[in-house]
Amino acid sequence: MLKIPISVLICLLFTSQVIGQIDSAMVQKEMKRDRLLRSVKVPLVLMVAGAVAITDVDFIGRADLYEERNEKFSTFRTHADDYIQYSPIAGVLTLNAIGIKGKNSFQEQMWLLVKSELLTSAIVFSVKNATRIPRPDTGIPNSFPSGHTAQAFVAATFMHKEYGKLYPVYSVLAYGVATSVGVLRIMNNRHWSTDVLVGAGVGMLSTNLVYWLHDERKIKKTKVLAVPAYQNGSIGINAVISLK
Repeated sequence: MLKIPISVLICLLFTSQVIGQIDSAMVQKEMKRDRLLRSVKVPLVLMVAGAVAITDVDFIGRADLYEERNEKFSTFRTHADDYIQYSPIAGVLTLNAIGIKGKNSFQEQMWLLVKSELLTSAIVFSVKNATRIPRPDTGIPNSFPSGHTAQAFVAATFMHKEYGKLYPVYSVLAYGVATSVGVLRIMNNRHWSTDVLVGAGVGMLSTNLVYWLHDERKIKKTKVLAVPAYQNGSIGINAVISLK
């Protein structure tokens, strides 16, 4: 029977462990990129579509939709959109209050929401000031993008991130409400359809990026150290998991 020295076995185990760490790092890098792409894909499509459509390339029929609204719903007016834009946030608070836990702790949820709101507000007001597109009803040059719609999609994405994986119905309801806000902004003649598209994209993108960065920090704080070990005639691996 071939006898392999213990030192050789330990070296082999250590080498395989190092190779495994390299492979794991490459896999984690690919997973990180995939998570980022999934987070930004849909909102970027909405934002690009809306941005292109405010030019002469009006492929979504912004002008036609405006004329049809004025022809068929010229007297329509509701203030519901001023309130329901926040309803998914109220839903998250209610679920926490009755003991239904989300993905993160309540403190983390509030911090993530604040950061999402701040990022969204910064983008919305910067773009409004840069583009100065007149509103369809008053002509005031702050139409693009829709702040109400952006807020609604921040709230919807917030609920989706916290509860959507375990309770998909909450995501459906939240995004349904957010979409309703966008439709009402057009029906109220407060915004062009392009404003709503980009507003939705900004709200989703901001919240997705905030959550992506938060998740990446959590992954980096979790470290696993594996080293070869020899004890009582047996060879194995000791693993230490560090959660900071």
